[in-house]
Amino acid sequence: MTRRWFITGGTPGNFGTAFAEAALDAGDRVVLTSRRPQQLATWAEEYGDRVLVVPLDVTDAEQVQRAVRTAEEHFGGIDVLVNNAGRGWFGSIEGMDESAVRAMFELNFFAVLSVTRAVLPGMRARGSGWIVNVSSVAGLVAATGFGYYSATKFAVEAVTETLRAEVAAQGISVLAVEPGAFRTNAYAGFADEPVEEPIPEYHDMLRQVRDAFVAMDGVQPGDPHRGARAVIAALAQDPPPRRLVLGNGGYDAVIETLEGAVADIRANETLSRSADFPAG
Repeated sequence: MTRRWFITGGTPGNFGTAFAEAALDAGDRVVLTSRRPQQLATWAEEYGDRVLVVPLDVTDAEQVQRAVRTAEEHFGGIDVLVNNAGRGWFGSIEGMDESAVRAMFELNFFAVLSVTRAVLPGMRARGSGWIVNVSSVAGLVAATGFGYYSATKFAVEAVTETLRAEVAAQGISVLAVEPGAFRTNAYAGFADEPVEEPIPEYHDMLRQVRDAFVAMDGVQPGDPHRGARAVIAALAQDPPPRRLVLGNGGYDAVIETLEGAVADIRANETLSRSADFPAG
């Protein structure tokens, strides 16, 4: 039985198209959304009527509802939702412009909620479905200079955990995916982004962060097509994983961070347990 995918954030050379191609290679059908759908016209021609490209700005709630209805009417339903759309800005916690912070949460977090809530009624009615939330290694390992980006992804992680428990009885499965450094076009724009920070004390740190991303562009170790195929393999496991970290560097960073967190918590066990009322 072929599955029907709804994937947000499709642009040439990013994870959205990699997910779409992996699904299509598996014989499935795909609705791929994009703010610039004309960029995908030539790509879509190769797959004929198994692909539908839909214009969508995921931060526009009305467009989200229309796009989901279009997908459900075109293919008869949505079996797999991939919340892939998102991006990151760099800046310090103290000095980053508040409008940029709010815009990042609108795109990386609230839009995920909007699309998920639009797709869930159809999945509940059929008693089956998959929701794949593309988080980031930065959603498990806070990234200096990208603190607010990390915060959006930590929020996605929390919602994904809760959603998984809430919809399991409805036959719906939920997976968080945490990519590390992957060779996509997400890094290309950093070279043109100046350090616009009102607090001079953070300039050196932010320049180092930007320069590191610029230096990685085109040489990131992660292959988005291999990553997408790993996600499809995870969906087929019984039982499936709760989360899937993608890439060697990301995997190592997550394990080191989580093991360090557990060690830190255990080191203060006595203080933690002293906070309750004395046992009667």
